[in-house]
Amino acid sequence: MLLGRGASKVSGGALVNGAVLLFGLAGVLGKLTNLPAPLIVLARVAVAGPALIMWQHWSGARVPVRSPRDRAILVAQGLLLALHWTAFFQSINVSSVAIGLLSFSAFPLFVAALEPLTLRVRPSRAQVGAALLVGMGVYLLVPTFSWTNPSAQGVAWGLLAALTFAVLSVTNRWLGTRYPSVMISAWQDLAAACVLLPVLFFIHPARLTTPRELALLLLLGLGCTAVAHTLFIEGMRSVSAQLASLVASLEPVWGILFALLLLGEIPTPRTLLGGAVILGAVVGAALLARRGGAPSVPLK
Repeated sequence: MLLGRGASKVSGGALVNGAVLLFGLAGVLGKLTNLPAPLIVLARVAVAGPALIMWQHWSGARVPVRSPRDRAILVAQGLLLALHWTAFFQSINVSSVAIGLLSFSAFPLFVAALEPLTLRVRPSRAQVGAALLVGMGVYLLVPTFSWTNPSAQGVAWGLLAALTFAVLSVTNRWLGTRYPSVMISAWQDLAAACVLLPVLFFIHPARLTTPRELALLLLLGLGCTAVAHTLFIEGMRSVSAQLASLVASLEPVWGILFALLLLGEIPTPRTLLGGAVILGAVVGAALLARRGGAPSVPLK
């Protein structure tokens, strides 16, 4: 059931947290496929897009796009989504699940800079301080600043994923006042699938025919994309993009746990230290926001 604009902050927070758990599993499933990042993303959105369209018809959530400008924004978001997920899975492929997720969790830094400019929202001191601590945690992830170092490559790709996701977070919050979250997700996934189709001319998809890869990609496309993406957008109807992004920084906790259980990846002490700084920033900001009772900011 889709939530209305009057959804409580508790409901929005629960939706965002549920989406974050699924997002944490996504990187592990992608690495388990052993496929190139663009091919993982193409399969992911090719599964998620049609699934969301079917859900719109079944639930009656289908809404026509109101203007050519909105249509252009939705298509542009799809292009950005393709870049975001490609950078995210590339980060994990060249380094580890922990490095990819922890570097991606720096996106509150970008949201804190973008949301005041686009939505006329003044960030709180707690949010700014938490974003800076997240940046410090990411700095700890890089042992040596050399492109030949896999960790440095992973962090670079992860930061690109963080920047693109920050832009998506802010624009999704604005679109969420005009269209159902399922429709937004469907448009973005279908646009991303279209822009990634040429990948098939360069990367042979024969390995997708194996039952193992197909099962992993179906789970990635349905559970970790169609469901998770929609829940996250829906949750941002009643919480600010900054607060939602800080909650989403908990994604590495779930991802590292799943990577340990399913891949046997054990983070290094330096990686764990960087992750601890990031987690401390997120928990601290969440506690301060709850104590202060910060309301959801009116959307423009």
